[in-house]
Amino acid sequence: MTQKTENYTKPSRDKLKKRLTSLQFEVTLKKATEQAFNNHYWNEKRPGIYVDIVSGEPLFCSVDKFDSDTGWPSFSSPLEASNIIEKIDFRLFSPCTEIRSKNGNSHLGHLFKDGPTPDGLRYCVNSAALRFIPSAKLAEEGYGAYLLLFENASED
Repeated sequence: MTQKTENYTKPSRDKLKKRLTSLQFEVTLKKATEQAFNNHYWNEKRPGIYVDIVSGEPLFCSVDKFDSDTGWPSFSSPLEASNIIEKIDFRLFSPCTEIRSKNGNSHLGHLFKDGPTPDGLRYCVNSAALRFIPSAKLAEEGYGAYLLLFENASED
């Protein structure tokens, strides 16, 4: 699915410092990692999409979310692959792939090759880098193009 990206921009650092919580700021701008099993979306089960907390660009969909037993939201693929940037990260025990949002340049988390078939990918994402939009609010929030993904889903 494709969408226009020119509306998704990164606000100034000062605006972000005022708008984001300290954890959101640390995760998205300073590559922090939130605590496993103690974050907002690790156990979210409702249908909807996840957007960058900084820019609002669409990143992931509940349809691709799975329980990885890691305590962080995990997705088998991005909603909009063009909105995900991959970079090699040397901060962990061995080099791994950091994932960032394209327009917000937010640190999201990491990509691992231990996910479900067919691709075996796990996008392990910090909840603090995301904003969840339930499918019932997609049109109201300007993401109506994604409603077709949830035609048969129910709001639990």
